[in-house]
Amino acid sequence: MFSTTNMPRSVSSLFSAYATFAGSIMLIRSMENELIPYELRSYLSTAFPYLFTPLSPNITLVIDEHFGVSRNQVYDAAEAYLKTKISPSTERLKIGKTPRQRTFSVAIEKGEVVTDVYENIKLKWAYVCTEPQKDSHYEEKRRFELSFNKKYREKVMDCYLPHVLKRGKEIEDEEKVVKLYNRQGSINLEHPSTFDTLALDPELKKMIVDDLKRFLGRKEFYKKVGKAWKRGYLLYGPPGTGKSSLIAAMANYLKFDIYDLELTSLSSNCDLRRVLLSTTNRSILVIEDIDCSVQMRNRQQGGDECGSNSRLTLSGLLNFIDGLWSSCGDERIIVFTTNHKDRLDPALLRPGRMDVHINMPYCTPQAFSILASNYLDIRDKNHYLYDEIEGLMESTNVTPAEVAEELMASENADVALEGLVNFLKRKHSEANEVKSGENGKVEDGEAKILN
Repeated sequence: MFSTTNMPRSVSSLFSAYATFAGSIMLIRSMENELIPYELRSYLSTAFPYLFTPLSPNITLVIDEHFGVSRNQVYDAAEAYLKTKISPSTERLKIGKTPRQRTFSVAIEKGEVVTDVYENIKLKWAYVCTEPQKDSHYEEKRRFELSFNKKYREKVMDCYLPHVLKRGKEIEDEEKVVKLYNRQGSINLEHPSTFDTLALDPELKKMIVDDLKRFLGRKEFYKKVGKAWKRGYLLYGPPGTGKSSLIAAMANYLKFDIYDLELTSLSSNCDLRRVLLSTTNRSILVIEDIDCSVQMRNRQQGGDECGSNSRLTLSGLLNFIDGLWSSCGDERIIVFTTNHKDRLDPALLRPGRMDVHINMPYCTPQAFSILASNYLDIRDKNHYLYDEIEGLMESTNVTPAEVAEELMASENADVALEGLVNFLKRKHSEANEVKSGENGKVEDGEAKILN
């Protein structure tokens, strides 16, 4: 039989020491269960392995698509910048092309990683998307994760990220495609209107362009005086006078996106704020037909603006234009349009809300010259019908849209202009008949009152 009496002294001592150690462990575990609460024991057992895990030499910066309630400029710049850093080893890419683009637009797909080197610093960019939960009202969350060695943290923050911001901005400006946004999404704005082709008097166009240039160059001025960097325009006049074309020309000139704020689709002031917060800097916010787009309560009425019974109010709209919420963004143009300026609440019209009032007139001889050049390639006034057309326009209210429609009727300049002359004569005759009828009604009315 096996006996410890025959074992060497060293082996016997080893077993004796092990038995003593095992007994001590059992005693300690017994005391642990009695003296240390379960919650603390659970925490220690979880944290204990990390005490023996070597620390990672890397750090990761998380760059979300939104920073608070606003767009994250670092995210937008990184999105543009990383297009230039895609390597042949990248396995998945997003690709697209608009009609105006000469080349394909390429971007990294979610889950992909792009590497970069800046002054011998190795950096890794990962594009991460978090899918919304089922039946959730939240949208997909997107972010970039930038990883690098911790010892380069200051250099990355002070030099590399500013480099990404600058280069990303340059790329965005080079590739900028103006977009038109509404609540359903966005499309590329393919509207060809420019200040060169816009059928508007040259002096008025120059005034608008000069005002836009002045606005763009006054960032420090707005900051100094403590005002939001924005400018409001009111475009008013009959339908067909070119209000939408002017907005498109402004967007193409500034390279600003357009946000079509359809007030009829908004049920409360809270909806308006949510839409406002979804817009970006360097954009044109448009509210068309403000006089009839929504029935708003008087701004003196009380009530919880975010309550279940809340509606879109004039007070909420004014706060959107020049209140605290108007400062949620920089370098913005706000454009209101109306066919009837006299129907607007005076509170909307004061400076600071609508800084520039632009009367979109009926077609003038100067505007007709631009249309003739655009549609018929007529660049002088030597055509034999020119004088007659200008004379008729001075005595007839006709919109640029109506003139353009007549000029499109034929590619032959003589035929198109003869058609325009006949159209102007009919308009002039119809206007005289209406005027005569109105005068007759007035006389009949006065006669009845006198009787």
